[in-house]
Amino acid sequence: MPLQRKQSAYSPAFVLITDRKQSRLPLINAVKLALKGGVNTIQLREKDLPTKDIYSLACELRTITHGLNASLIINDRVDIVLAANADGVHLGWQSMPVSRVRNLIGFERIIGISAHNMQEALQARDSGADYITYGPIFKTPSKEGVVEPTGTESLRKLKEKIRIPVIALGGITVDNAESVMESGANGIAVVSSILKSDNPENTALRLYSIIQHHSKMSG
Repeated sequence: MPLQRKQSAYSPAFVLITDRKQSRLPLINAVKLALKGGVNTIQLREKDLPTKDIYSLACELRTITHGLNASLIINDRVDIVLAANADGVHLGWQSMPVSRVRNLIGFERIIGISAHNMQEALQARDSGADYITYGPIFKTPSKEGVVEPTGTESLRKLKEKIRIPVIALGGITVDNAESVMESGANGIAVVSSILKSDNPENTALRLYSIIQHHSKMSG
């Protein structure tokens, strides 16, 4: 049976991007709590792990997400997407072209692309991406000195030009998530807000309520 696209990978999306080094809890425990709190997409991004370990982790996450009707997206590794039967792949600008990836994974799976400015976002749209992640919206340690924050006004201008879902990321917390959603984001992606939390489930619940509130207001 062909893999079916999951609505959770689109709007409104609530994505947890993994980083086991930032997680206060064992990563799998944190993921389970985040999903319980409302996260509906897990993006596996552990760039320093050997292929065998990434595959093993992907399979474990596939079992967890499948049981909770959540999506699993793998960063860059098309081979892992296929081997673990994940829902899609997330690409950067050093990845294979979208057209080649599409030929490999088919049209039932999802392709996302990272964008850090308007030009990259428009290129991603034109290349055939199903969605983009856009940011960093706010200052974040992982991008400090590498990419300047875009701010929410840039997000608002982008949403005037692009129809595919835009998932905002970068420094998003319970305190600023409302402003991000008000600027037109179709969802948010977070790392440290949840993984560094003393209570990942509660933090996820609070963020989820903001996303859902805005979704109902705008819908």
